[in-house]
Amino acid sequence: MYIKVGDQVIIISGKDRFFIDSNGKKRHKIGKVLKIFFKEKKVLVEGVNILTKHQRPLDNDSKGNIIKQEAPIHSSNVALIDPEKKIPTRIGFRLELNKKIRYSKKTGAILDISN
Repeated sequence: MYIKVGDQVIIISGKDRFFIDSNGKKRHKIGKVLKIFFKEKKVLVEGVNILTKHQRPLDNDSKGNIIKQEAPIHSSNVALIDPEKKIPTRIGFRLELNKKIRYSKKTGAILDISN
C-alpha cells in the first residue's frame, strides 16, 4: 500500500469528505493516518468517520457511556497530501542507489526513503 502511518491524507470520497469552515464554505477533511489494515485495504484516519458507540452500565450503581471513536475507511477514498504545495497527489516509486524512494508525482518531492 502506498500510504504509511503518520502520512497526512485528504478525504476525496465518502460521507465524511466535507466539513463547513468558519466562512460557510465546504472544505475537504484532512487527517493523519493512525493505523493501516492491510488485509481489508482500509486506513484509520484521525478525526474522520466518527462512530458513536453506546455502552451499557455494568452495575446498578454505574452509568452507561457514549463513546465516540474513529472507524476505518477504504484506502481508495483518501489521497496523500503533497508536503510542499499541500494539494492531493499520487505517489510514485523509483530506485536510486539501490534504495526505494517514494515521491510525489505532481511536484517530484521525495516523501521518504526505504531500504
